[in-house]
Amino acid sequence: MMKSAINYIIILALVVGVIFLYDKQIGAVPLLLLSVFLFYLGIKKMRDIKNSN
Repeated sequence: MMKSAINYIIILALVVGVIFLYDKQIGAVPLLLLSVFLFYLGIKKMRDIKNSN
């Protein structure tokens, strides 16, 4: 329960960062961090599925 809340907070913070930094022409930085974070979550989920079988 706590892990998912932390994940939502991180994603929300990165999206808010995109909104604020987009006007300054550096909105790609939080988008890159968001993509790395979501990639990490996907790999972690796949590893959990593979280990459960």
